[in-house]
Amino acid sequence: MSQPTETAPPARSRRTGEDFEADLSKSDASVASFTGHRSALGGLQHVLHGNPTLVPVIVLAAAIIFFGVVVGSRFFNPLTMTLILQQVTIVGIVGIAQTLVILTAGIDLSVGAIMVLSSVIMGQLAITHGLPGPLALVIGLCVGMLCGLINGALVALVRLPPFIVTLGTWFVFEAANFIYSANETIRAQDVSSGAPILQFLGTTFRFGGAIFTYGAVFMVLLVAVFWYILANTAWGRHVYAVGDDQDAARLSGISLSGTLISVYVAAGFVCALAGWAIIGRLGSISPTSGYEANIQAITAVVIGGTSLFGGRGSVVGTLVGALIVGVFAMGLRIWGTDPQWTRLTVGALIIAAVAADQWIRKVSA
Repeated sequence: MSQPTETAPPARSRRTGEDFEADLSKSDASVASFTGHRSALGGLQHVLHGNPTLVPVIVLAAAIIFFGVVVGSRFFNPLTMTLILQQVTIVGIVGIAQTLVILTAGIDLSVGAIMVLSSVIMGQLAITHGLPGPLALVIGLCVGMLCGLINGALVALVRLPPFIVTLGTWFVFEAANFIYSANETIRAQDVSSGAPILQFLGTTFRFGGAIFTYGAVFMVLLVAVFWYILANTAWGRHVYAVGDDQDAARLSGISLSGTLISVYVAAGFVCALAGWAIIGRLGSISPTSGYEANIQAITAVVIGGTSLFGGRGSVVGTLVGALIVGVFAMGLRIWGTDPQWTRLTVGALIIAAVAADQWIRKVSA
């Protein structure tokens, strides 16, 4: 009987060590190519996330260069440059207050009303009721802090949405302003004779070929102070932490209610300082002044690179955002264009700034 023949197993291709190394090198090359692509995009996101003022600074420089070329020497003039700084003083100061709130992922629609109410109380106490100017100033600052305390308590303790709270207090503070002032304007002559300290920030001085106001210098100093506080103090780190992730902030031992209340109180104080500055800017004290301050402040904050979702931004960026609006407004005016082009440009910048923030957050995710 014949023995069954064994079927040989199918031949297997033998791969040498060189083959495996070649495949591995190809895989590493493809991974490196993919990683390099991601790292370039991620690197850009990291730079923009870590430097929120970078984009607005570039936009400001480009705007200055553009109008310098188009308009010429009429724009690159020391008086024009300082006039832009003077015109954004109020928006810059109120923008500091708005930045503090937005960094906590909130918003304050009552900043303009607090500013005007504080200025009216300062003027009425000093001119109508005869209190010393410094005392009236201090009381006005305290009123601004009280308004901020009301907002903060409703947001932090009652747990109401910041948008709804400040929308309501906007009307409340505005009504209180008109009721207390009887809708009457205090003339500049009366202020200068009765309480000249209230007009101090409107005083001008010459430096080289430019004319500055103490209000503009005060705005820059205020930005520097709050930049230092936010960047180098525990309170500043708490503000960023609360805006970035409230649950994580709570687990790390940060008092959410305490931080939020302190932020709104600080914002009210800054708004009252803006009320002092607007008296110097206008000379007179009007209950109808600064009616667009809240919208203008939000505009400066958004264009300045502060995220509406909280946790990222800076007061320096807000100042740059205010200057961008001021440069476009002045440049287009000197150029002789319709004023509506300024509003169109600002609207486009707001949309672009929010879109950029969304893109940065999407990439980081």
